[in-house]
Amino acid sequence: MTESESRSPTPPFGAFCLYWLRLGLTSFGGPAGQIAMMQGELVDRRRWIDQTRFLHALNFCMLLPGPEAQQLATYIGWRMYGVRGGLVAGGLFVLPGALVLLALSWIAAAHGDAGPVAALFDGIKPAVVAIIAAAVWRMGRRTLKGPAAVAMAGAAFLALFALHLPFPLVIGAAAVVGGVAARMGRHWFAHPHPLADGDAGPVEPAPGRGRLAALAGLFVLLWLVPVGAILLAFGSDPWRGIAALFTKAALVTFGGAYAVLPYIAGQAVDAYGWLSPREMVDGLALAETTPGPLILVTQYVGFFAGWNRPGALSPALAGALGAALTTYVTFLPCFLFIFAGAPYVERLIHNRLATGALAAIAAAVVGVILNLGVYLGVAVLLPDGQTAGHMIWTWAIMLAALYALTRRDMAIHWVVLGGAAAGLLQALAASSL
Repeated sequence: MTESESRSPTPPFGAFCLYWLRLGLTSFGGPAGQIAMMQGELVDRRRWIDQTRFLHALNFCMLLPGPEAQQLATYIGWRMYGVRGGLVAGGLFVLPGALVLLALSWIAAAHGDAGPVAALFDGIKPAVVAIIAAAVWRMGRRTLKGPAAVAMAGAAFLALFALHLPFPLVIGAAAVVGGVAARMGRHWFAHPHPLADGDAGPVEPAPGRGRLAALAGLFVLLWLVPVGAILLAFGSDPWRGIAALFTKAALVTFGGAYAVLPYIAGQAVDAYGWLSPREMVDGLALAETTPGPLILVTQYVGFFAGWNRPGALSPALAGALGAALTTYVTFLPCFLFIFAGAPYVERLIHNRLATGALAAIAAAVVGVILNLGVYLGVAVLLPDGQTAGHMIWTWAIMLAALYALTRRDMAIHWVVLGGAAAGLLQALAASSL
């Protein structure tokens, strides 16, 4: 049975929407955990998309600026239901986390001291480290099929972690190595797939040339109208800076949120003065431990920009407007990239050279995610200024979560809830001493 024959029928649109809403509510763990959740549900269990198209779409999204997990969700939605499916999948992937972060941003700005929330996050953070570690293990077992693939993953990790090379350079080098190997007939990273070189049937026709121009024009219109309306209604400060900064960030966010966060922090804290360095760190912690893509930290920054520069509006209303504007200009380009490029992903499946390049990228991605896991692991498990008791508790939560994920196959949202409960218990125990 071929992969296409093993796919389940397209589900009713209502069930399709409910799945993406549930994923948006439980998509903790950053891109590694989110992609692993989609892999398990959509490829392995529900069979809404086959493994080949899932991996090719993932590799395509890794090459784009923006959050790859959200763009992967948009692609899968587009694949199943066209533009409306892409809008629903990509939108619902972001909306729950955006609403949660909006509420937490208000708590941080209005009250400053959210002790119970901080305790929850102290328990969730080590669970998130475990989620990433489990995802690296599962994706590595699926992707790293030979010594060349393992070497590629290790080289990608060292290039990012030790040499601090730019992410696009690492991925581009992997693509070149994989493409050259495939051209030479050496299948170091993936064996020829039945779909390669048209073996499984005709390639889907490419869209007309005018489609990209029409999409670009629509993108400009969708950006200008709301941004222009806000500037006309409320003036330029801070709205012009919000629109300019986060649109630019959305277009250069190669390698995920961590690649662009230093630039955003420098502009928001030093250039614009919208928030303090401590508040910026708090925002990153909140974004790391809420569902949805990590790039939602930009929404937190936009909220504080509006809260601290409200003009004629109340601080709360200005903060909500700043958060909404930030989220809109951050994710609008993500939909453009997918709707413009998705029709060409299928053509890549039929090209043996592209298949080799994308397989090498898939191996490198394992190293990329490992780098993220090490980065977060050091920050969460080996923090400065923490007591020995607190560190022991943090390690215990991480190891328990890792055991639940890898040995008991527990759902990610239950692991996150368990970490939150453990954080509260630790805080209660500390307060009673």
